[in-house]
Amino acid sequence: MTRPAITVYSRPGCHLCEMLIEELLPLVRDLAKVKVTNIDDDKALAEAYGLRVPVVEIDGREVCHFHLDRDAILKSLKA
Repeated sequence: MTRPAITVYSRPGCHLCEMLIEELLPLVRDLAKVKVTNIDDDKALAEAYGLRVPVVEIDGREVCHFHLDRDAILKSLKA
C-alpha cells in the first residue's frame, strides 16, 4: 500500500512554516510521505503562493494554509 503524499509549500525564514512542519511531521509520521518545497526555488510557485505560505496539499489537494488543521489532515489521510 502506498502512503499518501503531503507537500508543504514554504519558504526559508518563515516562522509559520517552521511551526507547521514541526507539528505536522510527528502527526503523519507513519501515515504519509512529506515533502517540503521551497517556493522561492520556482518562479511559478513563488508567484502562485506569494506570501500565502505555508500551504499543505495532500495528493495535490489543498488541505490547509498558514496553520496546521490537524482534523483536516487526518480526515484527508483516511479518505
